[in-house]
Amino acid sequence: MTDFAITLYVTGSSIAGAQAVANIRAICDAALPDGYRLKVIDVLGDPQAADDAHIVATPTLIRTAPPPQRRVIGDLSDFVKVRSILDLAPPTTSESAP
Repeated sequence: MTDFAITLYVTGSSIAGAQAVANIRAICDAALPDGYRLKVIDVLGDPQAADDAHIVATPTLIRTAPPPQRRVIGDLSDFVKVRSILDLAPPTTSESAP
């Protein structure tokens, strides 16, 4: 999968947002060795982007490619659940949360 694009909406420099960024990077680095595109949007700095994407809670992750769009809300710490929602292969036994 080389065309894997996700957008993560966070609120400022919150602990939950920082944890979500670290978690999704760990998940994608392990599951997508060919690369992925991650865009992080601070809803305080760009409230219009959050409104356009209908963000009601942060952190929220949206997989924009490949279709269909998928959403995950929270700190993304449940790697198995996040990978399942994003249609990524299950983690190997050597992978663990950061």
